Amino acid sequence: MAGGLPAISGTKLMRLLEGDGWSKGRTTQHGVAYTKEFRTGPRVTIIPNRTASLAPGTLAAILGVKQTGLKRDGLLRLLGKPRRKTKKRQRRPRK
Repeated sequence: MAGGLPAISGTKLMRLLEGDGWSKGRTTQHGVAYTKEFRTGPRVTIIPNRTASLAPGTLAAILGVKQTGLKRDGLLRLLGKPRRKTKKRQRRPRK
């Protein structure tokens, strides 16, 4: 899990998004467009149609606020994996 994100292929991510209510749209040169309606309006994202693992930066961009808004926890929820508990960092006292 590079950067806290699991390695996942484009085709597997497409299946997960469809299960989360995203609608498959047109096929583009770079992948498949998926749309979903939110209170703030529709969101559209392009998922690369690949069986190889997506690059960590590509996956992070797809999960980000501007595209799907799922973030890491949302992806883990779709995968059915428990969230990893994060330790709270203790602040060093100021001098």
